[in-house]
Parts: sequence; structure tokens; C-alpha cells
Amino acid sequence: MKKTRKCALCGREFTANSGMQKYCSVGCAEEAKRERKKRQDDFLKTAEPIIGLRQQEYLTFSKAAILMGCSRQYIYKIVSQGKLKASRISSRMAIIRRADIETMLEGNPYNKVMFGCRPRAAVPKQNNKKAEAQVTDEPLTYLSGEEIISTYKVKQMWLYTTAKRNQIPMCRIAGRNYYSKRHVEDCLGLTVDTSTITEWLTTDEVLNEFGMKPTAIRAYAYRHRIPTKKEYGITYYSKTHIAELRQMDMLADERYCTVDDVSEKYGLSKANIHHIAKVHGVEKIKVGVKNLLLIADVERAMAERAAKGL
Repeated sequence: MKKTRKCALCGREFTANSGMQKYCSVGCAEEAKRERKKRQDDFLKTAEPIIGLRQQEYLTFSKAAILMGCSRQYIYKIVSQGKLKASRISSRMAIIRRADIETMLEGNPYNKVMFGCRPRAAVPKQNNKKAEAQVTDEPLTYLSGEEIISTYKVKQMWLYTTAKRNQIPMCRIAGRNYYSKRHVEDCLGLTVDTSTITEWLTTDEVLNEFGMKPTAIRAYAYRHRIPTKKEYGITYYSKTHIAELRQMDMLADERYCTVDDVSEKYGLSKANIHHIAKVHGVEKIKVGVKNLLLIADVERAMAERAAKGL
């Protein structure tokens, strides 16, 4: 039984008479032959100038661009930078030796470029000792993109654009991006072990619980190094650390006093003070094992008791 095939030129199905037949008709075979011939001619037309240029010792800028496979503007650029030698014969004529092109290529071997890494600036020779102390190559520790995304809860595209914008050294190995740990921590903040922290508060929750405005929260967290984390654009603050610091602030607040201070001042027992605070609505805040009372409310309660003759 003969096999049905598709024509390699027109795509129409046909029954092949032999195992080598690719085209459905003689017309398609001739057309395919003409296309092959045209491709060969086009290749020869493109290659002939380059083959001829290889035999020439002196080249114009245009011919040098054809030989190197680049634009004429690029030839002008590397000549102006001093990377390639050229000789000007007249105001309208300049030539390049083919030997100078080969010398330039031999003097610039290929080196793999690490994306995001910039070469160090040249150090002046007059300060060799001082410069050597400053330009010691410190080995960098790298983090994978997946580790940074998991730690800082950011998106991959945001990480890439941020690293590029802040010039964070980056390299690509086996299809994965790796970023300098030191530069990432300088840019995104020092990482802390958040595995032991179980309670987190958003900015709105801190505002409701502690009465702190967003700008005050950020300044307070930065000043006291409160552990924070950012997940998909939302900042979270450690509830435990904020509560402990706020308690310390309350102890130093002159608007509050302890139960012991009230007992010493008015000669009352602690049980009486707690009863008075409950009856007269004295603001009471528990800080650790101590109870703080608002001095203004205590004085108001004592004045009300004195008015009643108690």
C-alpha cells in the first residue's frame, strides 16, 4: 500500500510513487529547485564581498564594517576610542589596515560579563599602598532570586528591576539569577530571623491598638530596630517588640504613676486603690506586672472623694 504524503512546497496531500518523492507534481519540484538556486545565489552575492575583502590589505571604513559584520558608525566609534588604528590620507579618505583589525581582536579576548557587575575604576599609581588597602577584592556571597523572593515576599519582576536600578551585582548560572547578599541587604533591609515571631501587626492595626500614626510608626520602628517584614506591598511589624517598647515608654511617661506611688501619697491600701480606680473610672494600663494609673484621673477621683467627705 502506497503512503500518502504532504507536498514540501504547496502542502497538498499526494500518493508517493517512491520513498524519495517530496513534491506532488513536476511543477512543484521545478519551483523548489528554482528557490534553492535563488538561495544559493543570494548567499554567494553576500559572501563574495567578504571573500574579496579578506585578500585586501587596506580597507575603507565601509569595507571594514562589511568584513567585521557591523555598522560603519561602530567602526567610527572604536577608532575614536583608540581601540582600532586608522590613517587619514585626505579630508575625504581614511583607511584601516586589515592587520590592525586582527591585532585589535587578539588584544581583546572574550570574557564573560556578569550582568549588574561593573568594573572597578582604575587606581592612580601615586597612592599604591593606600589604594591596595581600599581596593581589596572582597568575595561576595550571593543569594538566589528564589531565596530573596521567599524572604522579602516580593515579585520576580520587581526584584529584577530594583536590582538593575540600584546596580546590585548579579550573575546568571544555569538559567537562575543570583544577587549579592550584602548589596541586597543594603537595599532591601537587613534580614532577621522571623521564624520565632508569631504575631504581626499592619500599620492600621498598630494605629488602632497603640494610637500611632503611620509616619510615627515607621520612625519608631527604624529608631528602635523593630523587626518588620513586607509581603506583597504590605508592611508588618512585630507585635511583641512594639508592645515591650511601648511599655518601657509608659514607665518613663510622667503622666502615669504606679499603684505604689498612689498608696504612698494618699496612705491607701492597694485593694482600696483598685476599688477607687474601678468606681471612678481611672484609666489603668498594665505594664508587665505593674499597673499604671493616669495621674489626672487619680487626682480627679481623690477630689470627688474629698467632696463627699470620704
